[in-house]
Amino acid sequence: MENHAKKILQILNRNFLPLKWEKKDRDPFQILIATIISQNTSDKNTAKAYENLSKRFKMLSKVLANAEISEIEECLKVAGLYRNKARVIKHISKIIEKKFGGDLKSITCLPFEESRKTLMELPGVGPKTADVVLLFAFGKPTIPVDTHVNRVAERLGLVPKNGNYETVRKSLQSLYCPEDYLRVHKLLISLGRKYCKAKKPLCLECPLNVVCPSKKMA
Repeated sequence: MENHAKKILQILNRNFLPLKWEKKDRDPFQILIATIISQNTSDKNTAKAYENLSKRFKMLSKVLANAEISEIEECLKVAGLYRNKARVIKHISKIIEKKFGGDLKSITCLPFEESRKTLMELPGVGPKTADVVLLFAFGKPTIPVDTHVNRVAERLGLVPKNGNYETVRKSLQSLYCPEDYLRVHKLLISLGRKYCKAKKPLCLECPLNVVCPSKKMA
């Protein structure tokens, strides 16, 4: 299995270069808000909603904590479940301002599982959202599992079929070195968007069809 996983990473590296998303110094609060917006929302609409929000407000917890719900909603209308997300963003901003002084960087000194648990205690933050913040903002050793990662990893035989979030995450992490977690996460997403689509995967065009156990070449 390790050789299979290594081969997959090698092929993906060759086909999705250059990688421009390996910086780990992005603001954790901004990543958290963007990830909350992305829940049940397309990438395009997530980007638009976040752009609307960041143009209307300075992306600080103290600012969003005092913002009017109606104004946040207006920014997020392009995203799914925008009313609920607006409430969550305002509520979570108040908590972060009060509990962390507006700066989530304090959790970096905590052990991984404790920092993950701390994030997941915030409203609207589940395992994936916590993992995205930990990986992208702090470079912590975790692989967030979104719908693309879950689908692609299963089709490639890297994880058990119908595994839950933790099963998929830990299975992937067992196959790769921690320094490759960010790369693996983004490459699997790139593959899912371009070739390994949910309904009509482009197996004939996919660079992994030579190693994929689920390929359909007809």
